[in-house]
Amino acid sequence: MSETRILLESGTNELEIVEFFLDEERATGNYRGYYGINVAKVLEIIQMPELTEMPEASHPSVLGAFNLRDEIIPLVDLAGWLKKKRVEDAEAPKIIVTEFNRTKSAFLVSGVTRIHRINWKEVEAPTGYVSSLTVNSITGVVKFRDRIVFILDMEKICMDLNPDQPPVQEPTEIIKREIRARDIKVLLADDSTMARKMIAGVLSKAGFHIHAVENGELAWQYLQNCKRKAAEFGRPLTDFVEIVISDIEMPVMDGHTLTRSIKEDHVLKELPVVLCSSIITKTLHHKGIAVGADAQVSKAELGDLVPQVRSMLPQDALAEA
Repeated sequence: MSETRILLESGTNELEIVEFFLDEERATGNYRGYYGINVAKVLEIIQMPELTEMPEASHPSVLGAFNLRDEIIPLVDLAGWLKKKRVEDAEAPKIIVTEFNRTKSAFLVSGVTRIHRINWKEVEAPTGYVSSLTVNSITGVVKFRDRIVFILDMEKICMDLNPDQPPVQEPTEIIKREIRARDIKVLLADDSTMARKMIAGVLSKAGFHIHAVENGELAWQYLQNCKRKAAEFGRPLTDFVEIVISDIEMPVMDGHTLTRSIKEDHVLKELPVVLCSSIITKTLHHKGIAVGADAQVSKAELGDLVPQVRSMLPQDALAEA
């Protein structure tokens, strides 16, 4: 799995997902549910390792930890986290080892089927009703001919398992007043409800004015509307939006495609674009550069976001405030 070819091109609005399944026990009989995870988050798929029990695990779904090439990695029973009872049968379960937000974790699943290469347009955002029924743990839905695959919000799962994350350091009162005085308008795009609220909260505390949307397509529509208003009223684009902060993994249009679209537009191209994602790593950093992103911040390092955004704003305008 570690040798699987990650898409080298950026901004094609494509992704590869590992499809896996969970066999669960139900009163009406066993049920197989299909799920997906971005290949970019998967390090490898292995057989069940020898586990060591973890004292006072933070969640009952944490089964223990194992040693993988001198790294201690916690193992999470994904069915248990989803409050499902996994079927114990003759077929050996699989372990999906992941890395995102600069953290390595492993998830126990019933089995892995295949890798799909698809377009983000094929990934539908879950309806509000579906999201509420799944405790906002699903970020996308892919409909194949014979089944539905749910894309899980892995960041939310890991956040729920480790709620004691260090708080993001707040900016000084001088910086807050400086930003508020300018009424700096930020467009934020992120499909994860949890991440969207977290990032918006960090930016709002710093004094930014936030307009948040759920995916790149909605962000693009908003930018087109801003461009139209600027032309209609004879005002600069920055009266409506001054900076774009975008996740990478999003249904319909991903962050790389959104960034490329902005940088190829003769009016929007001057807008600074910051990619803020859990899959920004040394290995994948080149993808953001290829589409013209002005900066890239890992969600594991949200404390860097406000200083990064502030550094990209015209300093003369900040000085006036």
